[in-house]
Amino acid sequence: MKKIVLALIAAAMMIPFIGCNKGGSSSKASKIGVSMPTKDLQRWNQDGANMKAQLEKAGYAVDLQYAANDIPTQISQIENMVTGGCKVLVIASIDGSALSNVLDSAKKKGIQVIAYDRLIMNSDAVSYYATFDNYKVGTMQGDYLVDQLKLKSRSADDPVYMEFFTGDPGDNNINFFFGGAMDVLTPYLNSGVIVCRSGQTAKAQAATLNWSTEEAQKRMENLITANGYAPNGTKLDAVYCSNDSTANGVTTALLGAGYTAENFPVITGQDCDKVAVKNMLAGTQAMSIFKDTRTLASKVVEMVDAIMKGSNPPVNDTKTYNNGTGVIPSFLCEPVFGTKDNYKTLLIDSGYYTEAELK
Repeated sequence: MKKIVLALIAAAMMIPFIGCNKGGSSSKASKIGVSMPTKDLQRWNQDGANMKAQLEKAGYAVDLQYAANDIPTQISQIENMVTGGCKVLVIASIDGSALSNVLDSAKKKGIQVIAYDRLIMNSDAVSYYATFDNYKVGTMQGDYLVDQLKLKSRSADDPVYMEFFTGDPGDNNINFFFGGAMDVLTPYLNSGVIVCRSGQTAKAQAATLNWSTEEAQKRMENLITANGYAPNGTKLDAVYCSNDSTANGVTTALLGAGYTAENFPVITGQDCDKVAVKNMLAGTQAMSIFKDTRTLASKVVEMVDAIMKGSNPPVNDTKTYNNGTGVIPSFLCEPVFGTKDNYKTLLIDSGYYTEAELK
């Protein structure tokens, strides 16, 4: 009888542990797939590393893959994640419209998909979207140009001369970056306060394939040649650039045309890449929008954790981001303004970079 009582007591003691395994540690052992577009741009290396570190800290196994900006490679990597037992997919797509078929297979397996920073289009397999307020990024860039160039106090008799660069046409984000900036700047274009000598102000004309620094440099060099831009030639006051990789290409082209920090056009950017911060300190890029990928990674970990526990992930926007199949519940992190005046507080003191990395 004593043995039976002891056995019953032992069985009773095991019940809480069984319950914990069902809702806790078993989910923590689950594999999460993270698909990043490329290692060629600094920001995706940081995004991937931050995501992996924070997911692993939360107890998950992570399958992190970079697709070398090749769509078939990204599709193949995601297929392997689906067949390899990943429970949630976090995807920063190369082309937001190219993943429908592979995501259909994920949906059939009950795998939820979080679109990371780039909205995946035309797929009802996308459950959530995590990004920064990308329209606000554009309006912040536009407002900066308005302030720096004193557009509110100028007239068509005293215009500023500006060219425009945005990112990859397959990235839905350019609709928000470029759209936000142009909502601010278009009234000045219409009134003649801003003059774009090339006439290339439409999104398709300003687009840069793969956000490529080299492509941006080539296009800027062509604009310099076609319009005679030079310190002692045709006047160029500013170049709107949606991000740092395009800004870096534009900056290289302008340096090649003889511009120096003393007469450099106002260049905008986004991401606070190391090269961009160095250019800001050198006086060849005016500003960059800082999007702390640690913040975004932390929010995505919260979303993954909620999905794995069967609860509702945090979202703060249920109206803006329609991917063609419906509005995707989203969490928008706040972008922050960066210049040479606040970079130490923003980037060094926060531990994002060390001072030595920016030398």
